[in-house]
Amino acid sequence: MRFRFNDARDWFFEKRFGLFVHWGLYAVPGWHEQHLYRKGMRRSDYAALIGRFNPVRFDPDAWLDLAEEAGMEYVCFTAKHIDGFCMWATDETPYNVMNTPYARDILAALAEACHRRGFPLCLYYSIVDEHHPSYPNAGRAYELPAPDPGDDPDEERYMAFLTRQVRELCTRYGEIGGFWWDANILGRRDPSVNAMIRSLQPGAVINDRGFDEGDFGTPERDYADSAREMARFETPVEACQSVGSQSWGYRADEDYYTDAHLIRHIDRILSKGGNYLLNVGPRPDGTFPEGPVAILRRLGAWYRSVRESFIGCEPASGLASNRDVLLTRRGDTLYVHLHREPPATAVLLHPIERLPYRAVLLNTGQPVEADVEALPGCHHLTPNRCLRLKNLPVNGITAAGYVIRLDFEGPG
Repeated sequence: MRFRFNDARDWFFEKRFGLFVHWGLYAVPGWHEQHLYRKGMRRSDYAALIGRFNPVRFDPDAWLDLAEEAGMEYVCFTAKHIDGFCMWATDETPYNVMNTPYARDILAALAEACHRRGFPLCLYYSIVDEHHPSYPNAGRAYELPAPDPGDDPDEERYMAFLTRQVRELCTRYGEIGGFWWDANILGRRDPSVNAMIRSLQPGAVINDRGFDEGDFGTPERDYADSAREMARFETPVEACQSVGSQSWGYRADEDYYTDAHLIRHIDRILSKGGNYLLNVGPRPDGTFPEGPVAILRRLGAWYRSVRESFIGCEPASGLASNRDVLLTRRGDTLYVHLHREPPATAVLLHPIERLPYRAVLLNTGQPVEADVEALPGCHHLTPNRCLRLKNLPVNGITAAGYVIRLDFEGPG
């Protein structure tokens, strides 16, 4: 592997596909995880949802069963989103799951299941807090328009509260695999917070949305052009995407991404050496909606068939000039990823002139025809011949996520 921290954080480079879970009070209205912010509600009206949150069907093992079926190997969970509601038994605010009708520590149950089953557990924590009286809400992104009556905004006092909560998360739930900051709208820089996390949880990877640069970047959905266009990542990256195109939390009337879109996005990120978090928003009762369950099962069938082309492989797209495909490599084996809709029934890998002794479509196990010939379309290239993978079965069915394995004799 290219990237290494050379310490306990290196689990991150072995378990590269994870489950993101956005869950909180916003599941009750079932519209969006930023319900309070986007709807322009009064904070008191939104906070009343605490009396309706009762996920009696929550079963963390059912979540992990589905994650395993999808090929996922770690979990990132929203301990606190921008609404300020806490999904654990915090001592720092009564605005937490223990004061709902459910009255049980959800994070504790999830942590126990993850530890028992070997899933690293990462925790999402929003720096914006629309509920806490010390947070300086000022109408910026994700904030309330102004402090509510009775609030006493004080950034230093809020940071002390935040630090105490982070210490709770790092000391009460066993080993934590990572800390996923979000919404540092304050623009505050304070490396001491991440230093505390590292001292308490040396195996935790930390993202770049907190108070310093952290360990890895976080391109979201398809927003980052650089993540889409570069052939390989030069620093650790964990891309994130939701199965729903409208929301990350539970949305009752969600528009789901197509399998093809998600598969191509996952393939593109993993082929370039990154990690991938795919999100599901549970319903108010704690279960995953039928749509995401079916999507994850279908993605799992694809991922299991091509997983060998990601895990333990190096990005290798620099070996060929064709940017309609991405390449990964393990030793004398090269994997060709069709991360875009193929424009033709053949893939040209110029300037490679060696013929593999075996070429197989991993998705189906069927052999792939290959030759090395002079091609009229390569007349402007030197050499004007290259490895061609031809007569690919790309018509009539989706070719999303096709990966071709090429086995060569010896190095070179």
